Amino acid sequence: MRGNLEPLKYSTLVPSRYVVYLHPAEHARLEGIITVLQEQTMRALSEEVASQNGKSKLRQTVQRIFGERNPRIENPAGVWSVEFLPHPDGDIQEGDILVDSELLLPASPELGIGERTRRISTVHSTQPMTASFAKIVYEDEAGHHSLDIKDSVTIGRGGAAHPVDVKIVSSVDVSREHARIRRHPPTGDFFLVDLSTLGTTLIGRHVPRGPDTETRLPDEARIGLADTVYLNFTRLRRP
Repeated sequence: MRGNLEPLKYSTLVPSRYVVYLHPAEHARLEGIITVLQEQTMRALSEEVASQNGKSKLRQTVQRIFGERNPRIENPAGVWSVEFLPHPDGDIQEGDILVDSELLLPASPELGIGERTRRISTVHSTQPMTASFAKIVYEDEAGHHSLDIKDSVTIGRGGAAHPVDVKIVSSVDVSREHARIRRHPPTGDFFLVDLSTLGTTLIGRHVPRGPDTETRLPDEARIGLADTVYLNFTRLRRP
């Protein structure tokens, strides 16, 4: 759910439909309790949305005084749809799952009349992710995140006209396309590109701005997005 958020001006939308693919043998083992799995998954999704929307009285007071906006997280469809199916090709390991999440977006003049869906696939594996070369760990308004990096990723708040690989749930200080991390395959080095309006820092220092200007990342680094959200970058291995 957190990997397929759509931040809008007054709310943040979450995907409402999930298809969970299991290894055929795993699906056969669980087939008798699929209904229970569906009910508890939908309950967990609702609890997570409620938890993310929970605010302390102090936080509400600060926002009222300083005029801060913290958009509510909403399920625009109003209901959850969760299915558990055997993987049609059977090419996932037993114990692994593949989740397809679909985000239902409201009608927008930019997109034309009607609605559109965006699908994101996420693999949850019990096997080691040997194809990843680095990872980033960070916290935003949606919670704690840890993501593996294989090649290049674009980071930012995203949007219909600004697709990103790492969606940051934050204030508008973080640009829709804020930064890019690129891996150079021959050497295994990673480079940081600042695409933002309010700047990107590397270990506390601002990096040069512009799509054609790259800054080499050390094996471990702290990346700041407009001094609002901080990402901890770690190289896992070299080729």
